[in-house]
Formats: sequence, C-alpha cells, structure tokens
Amino acid sequence: MPLDQPLNSLGLAKPPSQTRVVVAMSGGVDSSVVAAQLAEEGYDVVGVTLQLYDHGAALAKKGACCAGRDIHDARRVAEIMGFPHYVLDYENIFREAVIDEFADAYLAGATPVPCIRCNERVKFKDLLATARDLDADCMATGHYIQRKLGARGPELHRAADPERDQSYFLFSTTAEQLAYLRFPLGHLASKAETRALATRYGLSVADKPDSQDICFVPNGKYAAVIEKLRPGAAEPGEIVDLAGHVLGLHRGVIHYTIGQRKGLGLGGLGEPLFVLLLDPEARRVIVGPKAALSTRRVPLREINWLGSAPFTSAAEWQVEVKVRSTRPPAPAILRPLSDTEAEVELLSPEDGIAAGQACVFYDTEGSRVLGGGWIWRGRA
Repeated sequence: MPLDQPLNSLGLAKPPSQTRVVVAMSGGVDSSVVAAQLAEEGYDVVGVTLQLYDHGAALAKKGACCAGRDIHDARRVAEIMGFPHYVLDYENIFREAVIDEFADAYLAGATPVPCIRCNERVKFKDLLATARDLDADCMATGHYIQRKLGARGPELHRAADPERDQSYFLFSTTAEQLAYLRFPLGHLASKAETRALATRYGLSVADKPDSQDICFVPNGKYAAVIEKLRPGAAEPGEIVDLAGHVLGLHRGVIHYTIGQRKGLGLGGLGEPLFVLLLDPEARRVIVGPKAALSTRRVPLREINWLGSAPFTSAAEWQVEVKVRSTRPPAPAILRPLSDTEAEVELLSPEDGIAAGQACVFYDTEGSRVLGGGWIWRGRA
C-alpha cells in the first residue's frame, strides 16, 4: 500500500474495495441505508443481523428491532445491493446480558434502560468481536451520532439532527470501541434525508415505520414481561405517604415507576400524589407531592469517561447532562469520587430521577459527548 494512500470515506488509508465493513443491520431503514450506501461506494460490505429473542414469538409483533420480519427485510437489502448477509443467534447472550438484568432491576425498584445495555454488552462487545473475527477493518451502524477526529483521537459527538440524536443510548461506548466504529448517518440533518436515500437505492424499507418499543417488551407492557420472566413478582402491598401512613393498596411494585401520577387509585385525597420511591423489600410504594420529586444531587457509578484529560485529574467538571433521553442537556457540576463513581449537582433541579437510568455528560460549548454513568439511588 503506498504511503501516500488517501483516506477513504471511513477514514482508512485503503481503497474502498479493499476495506471490509461489517454493518449491524436491524432490518430498519437506518442500518439498511448505511449498508446500501457503503456497498454503492464500493466497500466490501458484510451485513449481520442479530436474532436476539424468540424468533417465532417475534413474528407476530410489529415495530420491534430484529423480529422475524426485520430479519427478512435486512436479507432483502443485502440481495438488492449484492453483499453477503448473516443472521447470528444471540438469544442466550441477549437474555443473560440484557433481559435478566432488566427484570432484576425492575424487581429492585429501579427503572432500567435496556437499550443502553444492549449497545454496551451485545452490539459493541460481542458483535464487534465477531466483526474483528471476520477480518473487518471497522463496524458501521445506523445510529444517529457522530464520530469525529480530535487532537487525541476519535471523539463522540451528538447527531446533527437533535430530534434523532441517540447519544444518551451510546454513552458507554469506550474509546477503544470508538476507534473501530463508524456512524455514517450522524451528520444528516433529518430522518427525511435517510428515507430519501433509501428510495434512491430502491429499498423496500424506505417507508418502514420506526420501532417504538423496547424490542422484547410488546406494546410497552413492562409489568407483563417481568411477571413472565419472574413468576410471582407482582405481589400486592401498601401505598404509603412519606410519614408511613397507609393510603391504599397496590397490585405489585413492578407496576409503578418514579414520578408516576396516573393509576394510583388515590383520588379524593386533595393535592395530586406522585410515586416518590419504591421499596420492593417492604412491598411499598411511597407517594407524595410533586415538589418532593425534585432532585439536585445525583449519585453515579460505572462511569465511562470520554474526555481528553483523565476523569480524576480535576476536582470537578463544568458539564451539561441528560438524566433521561427525552430532555435536553442541562448545566451541572460533575464531581469525580473515583475512576468509576461520581456525583452530579444539577444547577436546576429535575423531577422524577430514578435509579437505573443513565446520566450522560456533554461539553458545555459544543456537541461532544464526554461519557456518562448509571444512577444508582433514586433521590438524593
């Protein structure tokens, strides 16, 4: 290879025809466009779709990633664009790495985000290792996030389209993984551009709706899934106020989440009441006024730091943070306690912060993602 070989569109000093790319294909429009685009550019594309849970049960469920229909759609894209496609059975890995923790977290009164664990433990770990085994030079996905080269190597940045940005779900991507990953859609201004590309490539998924649910939770019915995974989990108990006074009965802690107002069955008690805490051991749901949901201090663990300087090299970092995927980043102070633990002080309090959710860090002056951690106590 000549020393002056220019970089290709994936940032590698090889001609596209000599650059093997594994594309993680969910069967949706985003990853299909990534695969088609790279194939059209002349890359040696290998499409891989993961079967993550019971295929037969999935066939009857629309709108979920990697169900039977999605595997078929991914295969059709590969046929149209002329590259090999493989379906890998990751059912056991997915159950152990994602579903079991999801169930246990709910039983412990937390509010888990399984999509983050799936990226962290399945797609960017096991699938990435498979891509290396296939001698791929990199792995590409359809995530809306940007990878940019900085002074110290690859950096993670928010997507150009704030409505599509998936940085909250990818905060645990490590620097080593980032060196190998590519996100070809992160620079697009809108999802309409992606669909237009799918139409140009003649892909049948051009108008396919986006998936809405967690793939193994039909119609968002979390409690039903938990009861199936952990029989006997939905034991009834008491709904109490902060002073411990019994206000009513509930049908199982797994049916409630922090900040919930509807469905408590406590009408006629004056001011509206919200779920403040869940106590699974005592089988209690603790409720109170909305003001009691407000939180400024958020304890974190399992920190993944993507900043240029070492995490503990400063006593505190001025950052912006997201404590849930649907809210914009807000100013905060990040105080490292160790390489893997920290406390975040929110400059403006937030309502309904729950254990099991992620807190993601951002640069205050740009689009860079600085990492994040897992919230491990509900209210502080």
